[in-house]
Amino acid sequence: LMASGADAYIMHVTTTPSVAYITRTDDFDCGIMISASHNPFYDNGIKVLNGNGEKMEEETLLKIEEYIDGKIEIPVAEREDIGRTVDYVEGRNRYIGYLISMSKYSFKGVKVGLDCANGASWSIAKAVFNALGAKTYVMNDNPDGYNINTDCGSTHIEHLQKFVVEKGLDIGFAYDGDADRCLCVDEKGNVVTGDHILYVYGLYMKERGKLLNNKVVTTIMSNFGLYKALDKVGIEYEKTAVGDKYVYENMVQTGNRIGGEQSGHIIFSKYATTGDGILTSLKMMEVMLAKEKPMSELAAPCKFYPQVLKNVRVKSKPDAQNDPDVQAAVKKVADELGEDGRILVRESGTEPVIRVMVEAGSDEVCEKYVDQVIEVITAKGHLA
Repeated sequence: LMASGADAYIMHVTTTPSVAYITRTDDFDCGIMISASHNPFYDNGIKVLNGNGEKMEEETLLKIEEYIDGKIEIPVAEREDIGRTVDYVEGRNRYIGYLISMSKYSFKGVKVGLDCANGASWSIAKAVFNALGAKTYVMNDNPDGYNINTDCGSTHIEHLQKFVVEKGLDIGFAYDGDADRCLCVDEKGNVVTGDHILYVYGLYMKERGKLLNNKVVTTIMSNFGLYKALDKVGIEYEKTAVGDKYVYENMVQTGNRIGGEQSGHIIFSKYATTGDGILTSLKMMEVMLAKEKPMSELAAPCKFYPQVLKNVRVKSKPDAQNDPDVQAAVKKVADELGEDGRILVRESGTEPVIRVMVEAGSDEVCEKYVDQVIEVITAKGHLA
């Protein structure tokens, strides 16, 4: 970066949403986050954000890939045009202040568990909750550069479930390594997924007249139970392709204010341009305190349907997906499920795989219908 003439402002160990926030508010040209996200340390990659703190446009990302592959060159700066590094820990501190300012309530007397995934939230989340008065219990807040996401955080939430019950906590929040995801655990030790969060906060917004367009943005992989729960309270919804990028694009185009994924990527577009795990946990605290109800009661109406998903390795994804007999088998299942479930057949974006998923009243029903479709894919010779 410096060799090309750019100044690099270093925020040190911090979260992806903090980089997005500072890029947007401090008028930077772009933001760069080195992170493995929710994966082990050896899967480190680069997240690139534009000057608005949003995921970088595809055209620019392709140019970056061309540069990495040696297909294009960038001129080298000379003399006084060479860039410099600036220690910018103040940016992270200002982000902490921004999060604290988001809370309408004192957390005094509330016992909160935090699983920081031995990742970027370890120095931020506890500081925010302590500043707001919570009695904070923290686990997995000793990063060594290698233990990030290892058997901890939002992808291994069973440890927080046990922690919340053993310590008698009121609520628990689990983040992933770069803290752009958040899942919750209620006071009984039950997991509160991203779908539950969308229901709980979407309803809270609707009740206060804040749910613009009366819509919540989901992806096609959100659980059928979420849609049933939203229907009951009169909230409409959009369904996008899988990926928080597509959720955010929909929100920009439509003005919808809340959206996200079952995995815990939740976007509050009034306050952030990316999923923000710590902000999400603050928003869930707000609902609990405003309604004076435990999380178990708030999330209860969103009852998850059992789900079975199987991956089928195929010779050609389009051929298998567009086969008339496969489509007929999918339609037959959809018709038989009716209002009591759904089937989704989609291509993997990264592998030669077709994913067959059914949600219904029982695991047995799901298994039966998934296998019916896979049998047709197999019989038609599509297996790789």
